[in-house]
Amino acid sequence: AAFCGITGLKPTYGRVSRYGLIAFASSLDQVGPMAWSVADAARLLQAVAGYDPRDSTSLQVPSDDYLAAAAPRDDLRGMRIGVLRGGPAQDGSEPEGLDASIAAAVLRSADVFRQLGATLVGIDLPNSRYGVPTYYVIAPSEASSNLSRYDGAHYGFRASITAEQGAEHGPLVATYCQSRAQGFGSEVKRRIMLGTYALSTGYFDAYYVKALRARRLIRGDYDAAFQKIDAILGPVTPSPAFRLGEKIDNPIEMYLCDLFTVGANLAGIPAISLPAGLDDDGLPIAIQLQAPPLAESSLFRLGAAYQTVTEHHRARPTR
Repeated sequence: AAFCGITGLKPTYGRVSRYGLIAFASSLDQVGPMAWSVADAARLLQAVAGYDPRDSTSLQVPSDDYLAAAAPRDDLRGMRIGVLRGGPAQDGSEPEGLDASIAAAVLRSADVFRQLGATLVGIDLPNSRYGVPTYYVIAPSEASSNLSRYDGAHYGFRASITAEQGAEHGPLVATYCQSRAQGFGSEVKRRIMLGTYALSTGYFDAYYVKALRARRLIRGDYDAAFQKIDAILGPVTPSPAFRLGEKIDNPIEMYLCDLFTVGANLAGIPAISLPAGLDDDGLPIAIQLQAPPLAESSLFRLGAAYQTVTEHHRARPTR
C-alpha cells in the first residue's frame, strides 16, 4: 500500500477470517483491505470482519460500525497520538536508514494531526529494535512447518521426474525433491531452510524460543504505550518503492524494508498505511498509524480526518 500510494489496513489478529488462505506464518498471517481511501477500506472491512467457525483463530467479538468511524471529519480533539522519542515527528531528525522524504512526511503529518486537535505524546518502544530479527526467526519457522505439506503428492505443484531420478532416489523421494525444488522460488527456499534450522534439535531453544520471548517483550511495549495514547504515528517503509529486481540479490536489505511494519504483526495489533504525497521523483510515500487490539475504528477516525484535510489519497504516482 505504501509503495503504491493507496490506503492499506492490517486488522487485529483474528478480526478477519483466514479460512481459505495458503498459510505462511500462522501466528502472523492476516487478511486486510487495500483501497484508494480510508472510507473504501472501512467499507471492505465491514464486509469481511467477523467470527468464522472455520478459522480457529477467528475472534468471537462484535465488529464496530467502521463506516461511521470513517466518515469525513476535521476535529480530533481528545485523541492522543504517540510519536517515538528520537523519531522524526518528535525532534525533526532523520533516524538512520530512513529516507529524508519519508521523515519529512511523518513530520508534516504530525503537524496535521496537531492542527486537527489531537495531542502528540512522546513514547518509547525499547524492544522495537528486535522486531526484524524476531520476525525473521518466527516467520520462517512457521513457514517451514506450513509449507512442508507441499510435497507434490498431496498439495500444489507436482514435478515430472526422469527415469534416472526415480532409479537413484526412488520415485516417491524423487517426486518430493523435484516438486519442492521446482515449485518453490529462491526466497521461499531460503526461508524454509532458515526456519527448519531454527526449529532443529539443539537450536530450538537458542533461536525460536528466544524469539517468542522477544515477541512478548515487544507486545508488552505496545501495551504499556497504549495505556496513555490512542495510536502511534510513524513511517511504513524506510524508503519509497525501489526498482523491480533492485534488491533481489540482497535479502538482508529486503528484510530491512519491514523495519516499521513487523511490530504490528508480532504484537497482533491493527495498523493502517496512509498515502502522504509523492517524493521529488514522483514516487508515493506514506505514514503509518498503529492502534490497540480491536481499535480499527480509531485508525479509521484518524485516517479519515487526515485524508479530509490533505487529500493525498487522490494523488497518483507519476512513475
